[in-house]
Amino acid sequence: MHTTHAIPLPGHRTLTLGPRPTLMGILNVTPDSFSDGGEHARLDAAIAHARAMIAEGADIIDIGGESTRPGATPVSTQDELDRVIPVIEALIATGVTTPISIDTYKPLVADQAIQAGASIVNDVHGLQGAPEMADIAALHGVPVIAMHWDKARDLTRPIADEVRRYFEITIAIAERAGIERANLILDPGFGFAKALSDNYAMLNATQTLAKGGYPLLIGTSRKSMIGKLLGNDPHDRLAGTIATTVMAYAQGAHIFRVHDIRPNRDALRVAQATLYGPPET
Repeated sequence: MHTTHAIPLPGHRTLTLGPRPTLMGILNVTPDSFSDGGEHARLDAAIAHARAMIAEGADIIDIGGESTRPGATPVSTQDELDRVIPVIEALIATGVTTPISIDTYKPLVADQAIQAGASIVNDVHGLQGAPEMADIAALHGVPVIAMHWDKARDLTRPIADEVRRYFEITIAIAERAGIERANLILDPGFGFAKALSDNYAMLNATQTLAKGGYPLLIGTSRKSMIGKLLGNDPHDRLAGTIATTVMAYAQGAHIFRVHDIRPNRDALRVAQATLYGPPET
């Protein structure tokens, strides 16, 4: 069953994680993301898509200005700022109260995004990239989603063991920087420096990873772990995504980072009713 966590957000708000699954909507304002590159690069398109995801039930909007797909061209700090800050400012200015996370590994982008209105940092390098990232999060008192991405891991060890070892380092970095324990969320990093077998072994080990005492975020949406298995393109991977989402939820995961809000929401509601019973009518 699911552990319960109260994640403090700026503005005296709280993000409550527990049996009710939390949906994070993906908003890539990039020209080259693997699934939706260029679709939401214009400001008006980005705002419209964010609002559509919120209307469908997104609990968090995750904004990213640099693709992390294999072979993607690196983006300068200024270019990334130019992509994400106007979107955050526009969402806040139009009255959006849904928490916004900034998907970046650059401390300056995280800092400026928080000042513009973002309330969560989503770091694909798990606080083990730029040393200042943990300090920025601690300074602003915002939660951090720390993802596993270890290109130098021991390939002879089970992937779940290597993920736990990596997170031990992340947790120590967070503690030294002064990040509160309640402000750390872990993401095992599906698709990042992992073979197909690693991804499915890790999905099968979600229950073990969820027992670490920290909330767990799952990001499998439209990824190649589904495409390689089923032989389909990113936009045909919804059924596979839902399967991974439901399996991870049943093993104790809390947050699900997805492109398609409504169908994942519906599937998770059925899974929740199965585990905990349907709401009283």
